Order: sequence, then structure tokens, then C-alpha cells
Amino acid sequence: MRQMTPSTGNYDVEVFGKALSAVLADVKKMTGKKAVYITHSQGGRVGWQTDTENIAAIVAIEPGFAPEVGSDNYKKFVAAKIPMIFYFGDYIENGPDDIKSTAFWKSVLDQCRDFAKHYNADGGDATVVCLPDEGMTGNSHFMFQELNNDKIAEHIESWLKSRGL
Repeated sequence: MRQMTPSTGNYDVEVFGKALSAVLADVKKMTGKKAVYITHSQGGRVGWQTDTENIAAIVAIEPGFAPEVGSDNYKKFVAAKIPMIFYFGDYIENGPDDIKSTAFWKSVLDQCRDFAKHYNADGGDATVVCLPDEGMTGNSHFMFQELNNDKIAEHIESWLKSRGL
């Protein structure tokens, strides 16, 4: 329970998206560069609401969902040509059926794969990575806290470098 996000009031994804858009604008003003935007879990919802003009790439770590294909959010990312990579840890496709979250995360992975297929067909650049397929196992939803987080960071860095970032 110590890892849970505390309830601090209503979850207003539009307000959060505007706030993060302002933060990314400040980052660009301070650095002269667009930001690599890393989202995680429920925070992925905010990532899809954030304005695109100051985003160089999105690294979505088990984001909860991807924008619906054909939606306004989908179209804004296609138009901005923002490269994206989605990361998933262990037990997504082979998790126990008696755990309710197994079906949820399977559906999220399927949706992200469908998003990537369409995004790439529409001229975008999206990759979905299941860490066990890359030989990196032992990763929970909080993969950045796992013992092999350095290997995951190297994978992300390699992907970013391959896109000139």
C-alpha cells in the first residue's frame, strides 16, 4: 500500500494535461529542446492529454491505455510525428486468470499493440516492448524499481539514440 498514489481529490485529466503542457513549455524555454516525456500507469492518461509541440518522444511504461485509433488525441500525435515506445513487464500475457488485473493488463497490451500497428501505418513510429521477450524478466508494474532497472534504462536509451534523441 505504500506504493499507492494517495487520493488527493478529483482526477481531472484535462487540468493535469494543461499543467504538464506548461511544464514542458518551460523545459523547452530553459533547454531549447523538446522533452522526452516518460509516463507510467495512470499517468499515461495525462500524457495523452498533453500538448504535443514540446514533446520529442514518449516512453510509456505500462500506461493504462493508448489513445483510441482515429480519436482527436491519436490524430494530434500522428500529425506531430512523435515517436513512442510502450513497455510491459512480466505476467501480462501469462498471468494467472484468477487475478482480476490479468485480464485488464492483457487488454491494455492488446490495445497498445493495435495503436502501434495503426500509428505506424499512418506514418508514426510506435514500438511495443514486452520485457520478457527481450530477455529481461522479473519485472512488475514498477519496473523502474526492479533489480534490472539499469538494463531497462539501457534499452530505453538505445531506443532514444536510434531516433536521434
